[in-house]
Amino acid sequence: MNLALFDLDNTLLAGDSDFAWAQFLIEKGVLDREVQEAKNIEFYEHYKAGTLDIDAFLDFQLAPLARHPRAELDAWHREFMEQSVKPMITAKARALVRQHLDEGALVAVVTATNAFVTGPIVREFGIPHLVATIPAQENGAFTGKARGTPAFQAGKIVRVDAWLESLGLHIGGFERSWFYSDSHNDLPLLKHVSDPVAVDPDDTLHAHAEQQGWPVLSLR
Repeated sequence: MNLALFDLDNTLLAGDSDFAWAQFLIEKGVLDREVQEAKNIEFYEHYKAGTLDIDAFLDFQLAPLARHPRAELDAWHREFMEQSVKPMITAKARALVRQHLDEGALVAVVTATNAFVTGPIVREFGIPHLVATIPAQENGAFTGKARGTPAFQAGKIVRVDAWLESLGLHIGGFERSWFYSDSHNDLPLLKHVSDPVAVDPDDTLHAHAEQQGWPVLSLR
């Protein structure tokens, strides 16, 4: 069996679902534009620079989930999928996922973006597994905090290894293991697999991929 892992934002998606979700809530008037938009942009710039404080970001990103009933959040997310997410899904991305699925690989998305935002997106691709940052819940309501290790930078290895362990598997047991990503933040997991692939990479990852002889492709 082979293993195919995909980053989501700016890899399978031609955009960032985390950033887009906050902007969507701002446009709906759920979040205050003056305060939230500036913070959203600031966090996104820190992410791209590799200086993101993941705990501070998650406090910002998960707080709105705790202020609204789940039914209302789910309704907003359905609107978000149609308005913001589906236009970011390219035919090339769908085809690459389908290729690995048709070849019988174990396929998962591994993303720092929380599972509430990403779950429906991953299902839209027909991908059966999601390794994401987990927004904690109590009695079906979000607490506004993350549970466990965020799936960010080296935390992606921790979460992937734990997920595989729960299936009675380990990464070394696969004939080949792919990880597709656009971001230098994902270098730890890219180095952890047998077949790292840079997808529409940022400048830092592009330079590293060329130095290491990794494939570079575009899904745009």
